[in-house]
Amino acid sequence: MQLNGKVAVVTGAGRGLGQAYARALAAAGAAVVVNDLDGELAEQTAEGIRAAGGRAVAEHSAIGSTEAADAIVATAVGEFGRLDVMVTNAGVLRDRSLLKMEDADFDVVVETHLRGTFTCARAAARQFKEQGGNGRLILIGSPAGQRASFGQTGYTASKAGIVGLVRTWAAELERSGSTVNAVIPVALTRMVATIPGMAELVEKADKGEPIPADVRAGGLGTADDVAPLVVFLASDDAAGVTGQAIGVGGDRIAIWSHPTEVAVESRAGGWSADAIAEVFPTAFQPHLQPFKPDTVPGAPEGK
Repeated sequence: MQLNGKVAVVTGAGRGLGQAYARALAAAGAAVVVNDLDGELAEQTAEGIRAAGGRAVAEHSAIGSTEAADAIVATAVGEFGRLDVMVTNAGVLRDRSLLKMEDADFDVVVETHLRGTFTCARAAARQFKEQGGNGRLILIGSPAGQRASFGQTGYTASKAGIVGLVRTWAAELERSGSTVNAVIPVALTRMVATIPGMAELVEKADKGEPIPADVRAGGLGTADDVAPLVVFLASDDAAGVTGQAIGVGGDRIAIWSHPTEVAVESRAGGWSADAIAEVFPTAFQPHLQPFKPDTVPGAPEGK
């Protein structure tokens, strides 16, 4: 898979999944703008790419504002002449359950994840249009946005919103040839190290030790297992893939379904509460949807 001549931005690329995406895109031939709030980490990642023979520059904007998004795109155009791929990976966590969630904790998570995805995608889409289209928006979601994730009110709201944006933006940008997709990654990174039972697996991944086969088969691996999907979606081979949420982790890749009606009943003249109660057990109860996440072999239940 070759991305020669393409220019990519990866936000939040100083470590973890973002770093893996940046490295993989560069290894495939793309020039990469490595964004991270931690300037030192961004510089280290960019230097590592250059040392391996790739092209990369570091960029230190805090994701969220329009000004930051415009600065990131301007860096790509100024350094490499164009922009072809925007990977919106930057994020923060402020985990609290609903009753304990403070406004400031909720706001900073939504600002970075959801608003940051919006501002960066908008800035990139404007540049794609100026270049004649055919750009790639790759938005990073999370299983937390697809299923319940206890204690992650702001994070789940943001990640679910991002997948909703994928469908809308795919429809809006289709005529220009630009694609919009979400990657739903599952990986052993520092963000999951605090989950009970996961620290040992994260330590194995950090040391480069093999991940147990049953864990990998269940869809949990390293950041490097996720990166190839990002490279594919950035490529010309993925020109016909848009509006999708694609899960990846360990040995598994999966297409997530779009929300759709699973049970429908009509009643002439409308419904009373009593009428709903009468038909609900047989017409609707069997179709109620699960909300808790699937489990991964070797991982604690619920994550």
